[in-house]
Amino acid sequence: MFERFNEKARRVVFFARYEASHYGSSYIDTEHLLLGLWREDLAIRGYLKDTKVESAVRAEVERSIERGKPIPTSVEIPLSADGNKVLLLAAEEAERLGQRHVGTEHILLGLLRVKDSLGARIARERGVLTDEFRERLANGPQQVRFRKSPLPILEEFLTGLKWHKADYLASYFAKNLEIVDVHGKGWKYDEIAGNFETLFAPYAKKNAAHTVEEVLVETDDLLVAVVLWKNALVASMERV
Repeated sequence: MFERFNEKARRVVFFARYEASHYGSSYIDTEHLLLGLWREDLAIRGYLKDTKVESAVRAEVERSIERGKPIPTSVEIPLSADGNKVLLLAAEEAERLGQRHVGTEHILLGLLRVKDSLGARIARERGVLTDEFRERLANGPQQVRFRKSPLPILEEFLTGLKWHKADYLASYFAKNLEIVDVHGKGWKYDEIAGNFETLFAPYAKKNAAHTVEEVLVETDDLLVAVVLWKNALVASMERV
């Protein structure tokens, strides 16, 4: 099914699977796909009028579902009938628009077509309507202007340490960066990219958990935050 899906669309499904496990769902449903879209695509956040750190979409999902016990990430979670239908319709919409690859915008359009689903209802309530959105896509990409907080990007990177490969995670770092670690050693981009797995392996372990304890500065271009890691070094001892 995913041969035609571009990288961003595939990550949406990956994030949706994570959301389903987080909420203890036995299936990846439309609301999880909507949250996956919100996580992956800043433009989609703009269409949904949900660009703040505290997501209104997530709040609505949580009000509408019965939360279960989180499911371990090692357990495979299948798509629900509606979730599977969304992806099939996304491929159909890409073909309809004469576009070879299936992207995030096609997934959102496919989701809207599953009219009675929770994900479609939330998207409609936030002003995204099927025909209008299809017409917008047919007219080509349009710039969406909104304040882009860097905090969700930090959260995505920290969470992604357990899921993504080093080459993808290295893309979060600017090519001209110069950083100093807690030991006083300086690092440039090439050094981080070349030693990424060694540097970040302790934080990718299953028993490692992060908390953004304090945000000192948050602007459109700059984020200074204090991140605490628990059990990052020793599994048998509680260390921070």
